[in-house]
Amino acid sequence: MIVEITNYYAKPEQADAVLEQRRRACAIRVRLGLAVGRIFTRIEGPGPDVRWECEFATRVEYEQDMAVRASSAEFAAAREAMHLLLERFERQLQRNVHA
Repeated sequence: MIVEITNYYAKPEQADAVLEQRRRACAIRVRLGLAVGRIFTRIEGPGPDVRWECEFATRVEYEQDMAVRASSAEFAAAREAMHLLLERFERQLQRNVHA
């Protein structure tokens, strides 16, 4: 299993706007036929203000998801709007390894 993790570090006073923009991006994902993923918000401690995660069975499935996003003007506009709200953005791809 592959997990895509995106971390959003909001500009000052923009954490709520980042959360709303992530929700809009998830709604676009659904319209594109993609998995919605899960959104998390920071409660305490250091780290991103908002985090989004989505699981993929294989690397090929992840790459297909990325291709659909890349071909969507609506998703590109949502991405651009998000980056206006951010100090920092991180995307990580991790693999689930069973103990």
